[in-house]
Amino acid sequence: MSTSQLIQQVRILDPVTERDQIADIWIVDGVIRAVDGQLSEAVGSDTDRIDGRGSILGPGLVDLYSHSGEPGFEERETLASLQQAAWAGGFTRVAVLPDTVPVLDNPAGLSFVRRRVEEGKVEGNQPQLGFWGALTLGGKGEQMSELAELAAAGIVGFADDRPVEHLGLLRRILEYIGPLGKPVALWPCRRDLAGNGVAREGSASVRLGLPGHPAIAETSALSALLELVEAIATPVHIMRVSTARSVELIAHAKGRGVPVTASTSWMHLLLDTEALASYDPSLRLDPPLGNPGDRRALIQGIDDGTIDAIAIDHRGYTYEEKTVAFSEAPAGAIGLELALPLLWQEFVATEKLSPLTLWKALSLAPARCLQQEFRAIAPGEPAELTLFDPQTTWTADGRSLRSLSHNTPWLGQTITGRVARSWLKKYDGHYIPYIK
Repeated sequence: MSTSQLIQQVRILDPVTERDQIADIWIVDGVIRAVDGQLSEAVGSDTDRIDGRGSILGPGLVDLYSHSGEPGFEERETLASLQQAAWAGGFTRVAVLPDTVPVLDNPAGLSFVRRRVEEGKVEGNQPQLGFWGALTLGGKGEQMSELAELAAAGIVGFADDRPVEHLGLLRRILEYIGPLGKPVALWPCRRDLAGNGVAREGSASVRLGLPGHPAIAETSALSALLELVEAIATPVHIMRVSTARSVELIAHAKGRGVPVTASTSWMHLLLDTEALASYDPSLRLDPPLGNPGDRRALIQGIDDGTIDAIAIDHRGYTYEEKTVAFSEAPAGAIGLELALPLLWQEFVATEKLSPLTLWKALSLAPARCLQQEFRAIAPGEPAELTLFDPQTTWTADGRSLRSLSHNTPWLGQTITGRVARSWLKKYDGHYIPYIK
């Protein structure tokens, strides 16, 4: 049975064409039929008409890296609940890090999680889950994994959930991965310099009595990584950028033509060490929240393109795991359902960032970092869209959140802005082939 929907007078944000305009958009069977100022008379009476006044319609959001508890820690997050949380937050694609149990360091493990995704499918649309393959065996940073076999098995790219600190091994990995043509994401951090730090080193960490995590733990590792990338010329995505100096180093490297892209997490844009006065364990992150100057530099980096993308790095933990002293809490927070509304209110509603800049950093830019196709909002294109109402209010609690875990500093708070619905076209029961 054919489905026809007309979204009327909605504000369309299309980072591909840099369009920002109010128009009608007609979708038939998951394909965009027309986009124009007024389409009401052109559609039939059987068309479902959606009032888009005051709402935003943009391409589906893309998350560069998040975590699934399944397999291994299903009480934290299952693959199905991860998809539900992502869909509720407007994400139509999510790339899952390989830190499952077992780690996704071989094709058999990849096949296993794909079967679990199929087994957990529910009726209706849900986001595409892609999987990063581990760079090293067990994600331990000691020995290369089955890189060629993983590439052939269809991973989205290569990443570990911990820094690869052995520079000799990292050099060999970059030399080997280059011809495979897959994205590689690396997290620069020197654990020997970070020590037991849980808060960015500075006046706030001293005042709060929290062990300091020095910025040089990130920047020294990043400097070495940039030297390797410049020498070997294998493109690299730099994960979890959190310091002002890192933004400066990346800007200089890009200016020299070093083939790097970069991302920061959404929480590092919203918060800094001043928020740690609450000692909320949900603010225990790795890398830790930056000092105010770090946060300002990250925001500027998003605005000028030095930092390409915003990642969610969604990581669920149970109530028991997170309800401990700040320094003892495991690092991570959920965010797939919260990121768009909170970022919109903080940056777009206050005119600190343009709507297109924010939407691009959450959609087109991460897709490009993943080397995935990304299409314009135009007639004939499949509908991969998110409809967002920036004025709707809701409470982030156990009844509204789709994630199994609720480890967020915004738990119980009123949130302004919510995704109304999303579209993701399927053909013959399968998603359209986005990956080149």
